[in-house]
This record gives sequence, structure tokens and C-alpha cells, in this order.
Amino acid sequence: MNLHEFQAKQLLIRFGVTVPAADVCDTADAARQIAARLLASGATLVAVKSQIHAGGRGKGTFKSGFKGGVKLCKSADEVFHDAKAMLGDVLITKQTGPEGRLVSKLLVTVAPNIKKELYLAVLLDRANSRPLLMASTEGGVDIEEVAAKTPEKIVKEWIDPAVGIQPFNARRVAVALGIKGEAFNGAVKLILGVYKVWWECDASMVEINPLCIIEQPDGKRAVMAVDAKITLDDNGLFRHPDIQAMRDLNEESPLETEASRFSLNYIKLDGNIACLVNGAGLAMATMDIIKHYGGEPANFLDVGGGASEEQVAAAFNIIMQDRHVKGILVNIFGGIMDCNVIATGIVQAVKETHLKLPLVVRLEGNNVVAGKKTLAASGLTLTTGDSMADAAQKAVEAVGR
Repeated sequence: MNLHEFQAKQLLIRFGVTVPAADVCDTADAARQIAARLLASGATLVAVKSQIHAGGRGKGTFKSGFKGGVKLCKSADEVFHDAKAMLGDVLITKQTGPEGRLVSKLLVTVAPNIKKELYLAVLLDRANSRPLLMASTEGGVDIEEVAAKTPEKIVKEWIDPAVGIQPFNARRVAVALGIKGEAFNGAVKLILGVYKVWWECDASMVEINPLCIIEQPDGKRAVMAVDAKITLDDNGLFRHPDIQAMRDLNEESPLETEASRFSLNYIKLDGNIACLVNGAGLAMATMDIIKHYGGEPANFLDVGGGASEEQVAAAFNIIMQDRHVKGILVNIFGGIMDCNVIATGIVQAVKETHLKLPLVVRLEGNNVVAGKKTLAASGLTLTTGDSMADAAQKAVEAVGR
């Protein structure tokens, strides 16, 4: 589950991480009031930031032609003007694709006097089975770009999960980032807080980009999380009902939202051959083999190891709502899964949806004989595959006809 920037900052504040003063709103009038309050408290510049689940907002363009999903303003009237242009319009960035995202909320925040932009993130290093603090002196740009062009500028600090993060871990990162003097102790505290957000909230990733060295009104330097992105592990959400309540369904694909209601793992892709598979590994292999034979998968869809007939039927209904789908490949290996349950679900779903698209089915494993009998007795028009390769080839050929 992804969070908006304003929600991510709420969690950061909870764990003692310093962020700029800000408030969220959904009307231009409210944006003006927030800006007036921030300017009256001593701010000289405020930022109006579109709240969508996508990066590259500042360089994005609205469908109306208005440029920039992040604007710096010197007055409350400027904020009102920009907020009015953003709210209710669709912002297109390099991460949203051409369809863009509707902006329904704005974050109006103090724009601090930034002296240096840095990068900080916490994630799980699966290769080492340890949490990883990753930082760079190159903040404000995509970390992938830094890794490709200047990998030596990426600092990595692994954390022993049995002990947890220690102050010396945070100090190492702060030193590597070149933070000195009066800002150093605050940076150590911030790094410790960011890690605790990741650990305590069951996050997959906490990314602060940019992490900024700022100059305060009294001339002193400090470190502040100016932007934040948090992705949460869905499997841990049951422990955090308050965080789960932050979920914004308007920012998620309707099909993916519907799939989650049936405990299905679904991700829409750009191809035209829909996949219905049990097990994430087999699903990945199925997409690969479709590509190998010249086709394009339309989705990743894992019904899990113990799917019911209802879940199979729901999976078909979700697939059928994707207008780009021209054919369906069902690839099931029954370990825990009963192939006859899948077969029964297929028959039910095809009859309910009046499926006219080519359907290729490959069943193997637990109770496969009964499953094949169920399909044969159904009277459905479908093609069977003797192997995964055979099924993939037939699906590609059927869509190509």
C-alpha cells in the first residue's frame, strides 16, 4: 500500500523526524488560508504540492495545459491561483503514464531555505536478509539514475535485525553524507527516526528525497525531510488499522482494488493475453514464456495455492473487464490446489461471463484427471495445453489469428 506525501510525513512526525510545517486541503480557499497562516508565522516561501501516488510531480503537466504539480509561491493569492488550477485536474507525469492522476488534495507547506539536497532510504536487502540504510549526496533525482551514472555516490549501511539500528549506524551514514557541525546530531536523530518508521510500521520502503540541509532563520544549519515516500507491506497492515485507514482507493487501479477484495494478487499490464495462474513464481514464468513465444501478457494474476471456485470466477470477471484482453491462458499446477476446483470455477465463470475470447487451459498435478473430465463434460469451447510451453504457444497463436 502506498501513502500520499502528507500521510508519510504524519508517520515521520510520529517518530520524531523533522519535516516542514504544512497542512493538507481540498479547496483553493483552504489552500489560501493555510498559506496565509504559514506566511504569518515567518515563512517567506510556501510550496503547493499535488498529492498523487506518483513521482515527477514538479515536472508534470495537467491536462488543462497548466505546468507543474509543485509550485513555489510568495503570497497567499499566488497559492490560491495555483491551487485552483491543480484541484480537479488530471496531472500527467513520467510515472503516471498518459492517463495521469486526478488531483483531489494539495499539501501546502513551508519551503525551507535549502542549502544541500541529499537522499535517504530504508528497505530490505533480500540478498543479505537484512534491513538496509541507503543514502547519497545526490538528492533530488531518481536513485536509479545515481546508481547508473555515479554508483560510488551511494552509501549503504546494513542493520543487524537481531540488535536493531544503533546510533553508530546513523552516525556512519551522516558522516558519509558530509553532514557536519550543528546539523550532525539532528541528522543522526532523523536517520534513527526514519529507520524506526520503516521497522515499526511494517514498511517495504521509506524514501526521503530530498533530505535537505537547511538554513534556519537564525542562520543555523539543520537537517529536514522535505519530501517523503512510504510503501507499506500489505501483509503487515492488520497490525496497523490506523495506517490501513489511510488507504486511498481513488489512487489504485479499480481492477486491482476489486482483486484485493477476493484476496487475489492482480497487476494490470499492457499486453493482450490474460494469465490466470496459481503461485507467484509460476505466474512470472507464465508471463516470461508468453513473451518468449512472441505474445504480450495482459496481467499478473496469482489466485494463490488454495483458491476457491468463487475466487476463480472473480478472477475471470476481473480479466473480462480489461478491454485490451484478446485471449486467456489458465496455467495451473496443483500442489495444494485441487485442479478440479479450478476446472469447476472456470466452467462457472465462462458461463456467467458468456466468454467469447480464445481460452487455453493447462492443468497439471493434484486431481488433474477429475479436472480435465469436468472441462470435457462442460461443453465449453476451449483449447487444452499438454505443457506450459504448448499452452503458451497456443494462446499466442489464438490471439494472433
